[in-house]
This record gives sequence, structure tokens and C-alpha cells, in this order.
Amino acid sequence: MRILILGGTEFLGRHLVDAALGSGHEVTLMNRGQTNPDLYPNVEKLRGDRDGHLHALRGRKWDAVMDTSGYVPRVVRQSVELLRDAVPYYAFVSSISVYADFSQAGMDENAPVGTLEDETNENVPEHYGALKALCEGEVRAGFGEGALIVRPGLIVGPHDPTDRFTYWVRRFSQGGQVLVPGRSDYPVQFIDVRDLAGWMMKMVESKVSGVMNATGPEKALTMEEFIGGLEDVIPSSGNAQWVSEAFLQSQEVKEWTELPLWISDATGWQGFTTINVSRAVAQGLTCRPLPETILDTLKWDRTRRQEGDLKAGLSRDREFELRRKWEVWNAR
Repeated sequence: MRILILGGTEFLGRHLVDAALGSGHEVTLMNRGQTNPDLYPNVEKLRGDRDGHLHALRGRKWDAVMDTSGYVPRVVRQSVELLRDAVPYYAFVSSISVYADFSQAGMDENAPVGTLEDETNENVPEHYGALKALCEGEVRAGFGEGALIVRPGLIVGPHDPTDRFTYWVRRFSQGGQVLVPGRSDYPVQFIDVRDLAGWMMKMVESKVSGVMNATGPEKALTMEEFIGGLEDVIPSSGNAQWVSEAFLQSQEVKEWTELPLWISDATGWQGFTTINVSRAVAQGLTCRPLPETILDTLKWDRTRRQEGDLKAGLSRDREFELRRKWEVWNAR
């Protein structure tokens, strides 16, 4: 197959390229050339900008396009309109953040998505989910039965630019007491980027259409099981020090950023970490064992410079101070 990938050099995109090349497909990348431009020297690279500078795509044809970098509907509309007659199939990477109400556990793809009163508002940080939902609409309007909409949850593994999963792997590898949030039975969901990319490539090869949530694992995973996995497989691992949500909230610890994977019960977002993925599983989505994701992330992280803080997680000073205060709190 001839596959066009919009993006393709940072995280999910590069793993999609690996999956496509590994399956013998011919790949073309379209991006600005600003992120890892030296990757894939033997792959065709077209330079341009999705917002008004797609000239390099004109007059070309592919068997499928995989869109990893669409965030604003007006911009996605440009690629959809240009490629509608050149490509029969469009796979769009959306997000579980499209859902309007996370107070319900176990949501499937039929749950209502977010909306914007002003659909010209392009503030992505503020309206990420609703804008992604509008982007989905643009793809479906242009490609109909030739559209695949994939809604991943948290994507983890080697080359993750967010550091949300990597924080826990690195922190436990540093040893000592590790501050861990909330209750042990709190559900967590994430998917290894390689599992997502490999599955998406199979969907493209089979031209599967429709909307699918894509996160994992297939069976429920608790925070205790996740932390236990870190302690079990990381050499000289640290030990979990569980602290209560009441304490964390009293110290204004930021959910999902200072303590990744944690969203407090007080938020009422139990649906965010209990997404129903049965439709994708029925289409062959599988997740590799947790130890493999942990160890491969650790191996990759050790190839990076270890200076400075990660983009997510507690600084060591902040964690030390919180653990000191927790001892006082817990002794009351």
C-alpha cells in the first residue's frame, strides 16, 4: 500500500511509520520538518504546513492517509477537501477527550461528545476535546464509509513526549520511598504506543471504518497493580508510599500533571479511566504485558539526558516536602 502520514516523526506517528515499513508499505510523510527531521532518510518527505500550505500533496494519490496531527476542524477540513479525490481511506487519530461527560463509567463510542457554542473558537488547550470531535466530523463528512476514527486514551512507551508514564518508570528506578496517590483500587488505563500503531496499521490494511475507542489494557488495571508492576520489574526499585487524596488536595497537588494517571474521586471523572474498548478488542486490539512496556520505557528513558525535570510529575524537592508533611498529617 502507498500510505500518506500527516505528521510521523514524534511519537505515535513514528511508530506508525515503523509499523508501515515493517509491513512492506510505501510511506510518504507530510510535515513541517521541524521535529526529528533526520528520521527515516529513505522515506519520501513532503514539506508544508497543514494550515494553508498543502501544495506538495496536489496531484498525488495514495491508498490511505493516516492523520496524527489534526487538532482544529478548519485545518483538518483543508486536508480532507484536498485528499478526498486522491485517497479512498482516511484514518484520523482523535481522543477519548471528545466525550462530553466523564461522570459515567464504562462509556462506549455512542456516548455524547463535547460541543462548542462558538465553533470558530480554536483555543486547543481550553477546548481540546470538543475541537477533536469537530475534526472527526470533518473527516466523516468528507470520507463517509472510508473514514476510521480512532479515540486513544493515554498513549505511553518509548519516545513519549508527555512524560506522564515515564515519570513513574524513572521515579521508581531512582529508588527510595515514592509518593503514590489515592486509593489502591483506583482504575487506570493507557496503551503502549506500539500496540496502538500496530493495530491501526491492521485496520488500515483491512480498510475498517467507523469509530473506536483504543486504550488498554483489555482487562481492568488498578493503581495498585500498576505500582506493583513497577516495583516488581524495575531493578532496585523504589517502594510505594501511599498517601490519601484528602492530603493531596490539602496540598494542592495537581492531578494528571504532578501525579500522572491520577484523577481524584472528587473530580467525578470515573469515566475517564474506565472507557469501554470492546469494539476495538473485537477488531483485534491487544496489549502487550505491562512489564514489557515498563522495561522498554526505562531503557529508552536512559538514552535521554537525565538533567532537569520531566514534563510531568513531582520534582524531587516537592516530593520530599510532601512526604515530610504526610508523616505529620498521618500521625494526627
